[in-house]
Amino acid sequence: MKDAVIMLSSLGLILASAEAFTNGVEWLGNRLHLGAGAVGSVLAAVGTALPETMVPLIAFLGTQGEGEITEVGIGAILGAPFMLTTLAFFISGLAALFFRRSNRPLKIQGEVIRRDISFFLVTYTLAIISSFLPSPSLKLGIAGILPLIYILYVIITVRQSRGGEEQGQLSPLYLARQAQQPELISIMGQITLALLGIVVGAHGFVDAVQSVALTTGIPALVLSLIITPIATELPEKFNSVIWLSRGKDTLALGNITGAMVFQSSMIPAIGIALTPWNLEPLALLSGLLALASALIPFMMLRRRGEIYPVTLLAGGGFYLLFILTVLKFL
Repeated sequence: MKDAVIMLSSLGLILASAEAFTNGVEWLGNRLHLGAGAVGSVLAAVGTALPETMVPLIAFLGTQGEGEITEVGIGAILGAPFMLTTLAFFISGLAALFFRRSNRPLKIQGEVIRRDISFFLVTYTLAIISSFLPSPSLKLGIAGILPLIYILYVIITVRQSRGGEEQGQLSPLYLARQAQQPELISIMGQITLALLGIVVGAHGFVDAVQSVALTTGIPALVLSLIITPIATELPEKFNSVIWLSRGKDTLALGNITGAMVFQSSMIPAIGIALTPWNLEPLALLSGLLALASALIPFMMLRRRGEIYPVTLLAGGGFYLLFILTVLKFL
């Protein structure tokens, strides 16, 4: 019970801090005059991806040994892209159908979402392939390439977003609610405090997940593949639903697809570098299902240049397939 309370409290701290971070980076994007493409796919995506990012970082860098804690880290790395391409897409499709009462195409900048998914398919495929490489030096080579691809992605995204679709009305900065144009020091101060909250929350969550796994006999890999990403992906899901309700479809999907690129490049690079990176069957399955789920909207964009809400519902089928497989393994 104590571990469960710590886990829930840590999640609460992580999510609250992520919300404050996202609010701060949106205002930072406003100050930098970035369009919706860069704000959604880079700033908001990285901000809302921080909870699930910090879990493997703390697991790998803040503890010793391989065992259960390494499974928590690897599970969190692979679970995040899986939840984004399946459950987050599914919820977004449902939200769009609910708010619009029809299956009209989403009003997105198609080139933005197509670019995001293209980068995801490349980086995540490389991350999965690296687990089959026989030489540690080859794996380290992949670990070095992945961050470079993400840097290229950010450069392209920022350049193409200049003068693009504006991100619209922003919520007041939490540390300066009365200011119409908050000072940069207030924005950066809120971002810094939020980062600290995420680090503290992630550390407590990793310890609690390990203890719960040992107590219940449930494999840590299963907990970190399912429980961790569902909870820590809440910022992406919540923000996307809000943006869809306001007709800001590029921000809504860009928040998800941008996080997919970040989670499939920067964080796997750390996992590959700091662990043997030999993926177990369940971990490998989650990766393959994530790629399959991402291919559906990608192919729709390539063929028609648009995405329908029902297209995103396919992610729910891949998620259900994985859950049934997990139950069978248990």
